This record gives sequence, structure tokens and C-alpha cells, in this order.
Amino acid sequence: MIAVLKNGTTPEQRDSLCKWFESMGLSCHVSQGEFHTIIGLIGDVSKVDIEMLESLSIVERVTRISDPFKKANRKFHEEPTVVDVSGVKIGGGHFQIIAGPCSVESREQIIAVAKAVKASGATMLRGGAFKPRTSPYAFQGLHGEGIGLLLEAKKETGLPLVSEIMNINDLDLFAEVDVLQVGARNMQNFDLLKELGHCRKPILLKRGLANTLKELLMSAEYIMAGGNGNVILCERGIRTFETYTRNTLDLSAVPVLHELTHLPVIIDPSHSTGYSRYVAPMSYAAAAAGADGLIIEVHNDPAHALCDGAQSLTPGQFDEVARKVRRVREALA
Repeated sequence: MIAVLKNGTTPEQRDSLCKWFESMGLSCHVSQGEFHTIIGLIGDVSKVDIEMLESLSIVERVTRISDPFKKANRKFHEEPTVVDVSGVKIGGGHFQIIAGPCSVESREQIIAVAKAVKASGATMLRGGAFKPRTSPYAFQGLHGEGIGLLLEAKKETGLPLVSEIMNINDLDLFAEVDVLQVGARNMQNFDLLKELGHCRKPILLKRGLANTLKELLMSAEYIMAGGNGNVILCERGIRTFETYTRNTLDLSAVPVLHELTHLPVIIDPSHSTGYSRYVAPMSYAAAAAGADGLIIEVHNDPAHALCDGAQSLTPGQFDEVARKVRRVREALA
């Protein structure tokens, strides 16, 4: 349930109403907009007398929410959330491109790629130090050493870092990583999500291989229920019967999620298609669909990459994609 307060309601009146709700065992999520204040009620709202609530002089309207996700719901928070990543803003009209290799392989590789993508307009650097792989014999990442190399690249370029965390026991290693990525395989690792809710770092949450948008939002709810509202949603393709691409990119997720939630939504054209030749058109389509950003894999030598070389762009290819994405966004402005 949400209660929309009238313009001009004082903070004291708002706080008094929240205390009344809390006396009934409800928790309040307050969203302060430009013209309205919205109080989202979480808990057993059957105790609330809606007619009495609507009769209060400071209440404009009361609406019941049937969706199971509350904190992520746009009805609780009408204004789009803008996530601040070490000064780089994403969401609410702020579009960002995250780029870098699937896996950190060496100091020379990650620093060369970081410098190249920054020069082409990327505003955050991605790189995997811990890699969940289908085969136990595949390259699993450099772990702590990889994090150290990412930090060197950050020092060289100033780009905020995005890297995947697989186990909450490794959280200390990520102390200087700016965005913690939850990969598709961990989207419903609820113990991990709950722990990430207690930290205040931005979380990039990827949609699972076979998960619905509601399930994605419920996973975001796990993080937000812990007090961390800095969540960025990522559509990275879902598994269908199609075999010509690695996954099927669900671009309709962008407008649907923007309708359902206030959280930023980005697209991963690399993992969704699995082939570098499809990354460019899907990036342009994502920008046209209204995505808040892109996360693209870039490698300085894709043919010899230790992980996902087939879907990685070269720095030169990325430069062209970034330039044309800006043109698409300018055309739609």
C-alpha cells in the first residue's frame, strides 16, 4: 500500500504519520519527490483503515499494491533512481557505457584495454577476477591477483570498477571495487543478495538465464530490503530454443522494467548474443529502446582471450560502437 501526501505537507506531519504506521507493525519507505511525498507501507496492511487514512488532511490518495516487490516498485518511488558510482551517475537520463574484458588476464592486458575504452568514451571499467564457468576445466579467473590488477588499471585511468562477486566471503577483496556485479547464475543466490543488501556499494544485478522480469525484481527486492537501494538491473539475454545466438536478447525488458521499477536498466549485448558481429546492432537497438547504459566486453586480442573471445570487441570496434551509440541517443533526444 502507498499513501501519497499532499504538496505542502511538513516533515513533522510526515514523521507523525510514519510513527502511527510503525505503531501498527508496518515499516515505511519514504520517497520525497519534487511535488509529492510517497509513503510505501510494507507489512500486514489489513490493519489500516483506508477510509480513515484518506480522510486525513495531508493525504492525497491511497493505493493498494498487489505486486510482491515493494521497494523496487515505481509506484513506491515515482522518480527514477539515479545511482552514483564514484561520481559517475547512471539512470534518470544519465547514460553510461561499461566496457572491458571478460576476464583479467595480465597487467598489460587490463591496463591497455582500460586506456583504450576510456579514450573511446567508456565511463566504467569491467573485468572479471572470479569467473563462474560451465566447465570446471575452464579458466576461473585470477581471483585476488585479478582484483589487484583492476585496481592498478583504476589508478592509471580513474575509471570506476565493475567486477563480479560470487561468494560473500570474498567481500573484503572488493573493498575498492566500485560496483559489485551479481552474475546470471547467482541472481537467485538469496543468501548472497541479503548480504549485499547490508553494504552500500552499487550492485549490478544480471537477469538469470531462465528467469522472468518479476523474478529479477524480486531479487532486487532482496538487496533493497537490506537497506541498499543502489541497484542497477541488467538484461543479458535469456535461454530460448534459438541456437543461432548464445542467448536471446529480450529488448522488451527495457520499457517493461522502466514501467515497473524506478531502478536503472542496462543491456549486455555481448553475453546475450555470444558473437562480436552482433554486439554493434544490439547496442544501437538498446540505446533506441531507452536503456540507461551498456556493458560491453572489449579485449585487445580476442583471438587469444582466455574467456569469451568470440563475443569480445577489439578496441577499434568498440570505438565505432560507442560513437554510433552516441549518435543514436542524439537522434532520439
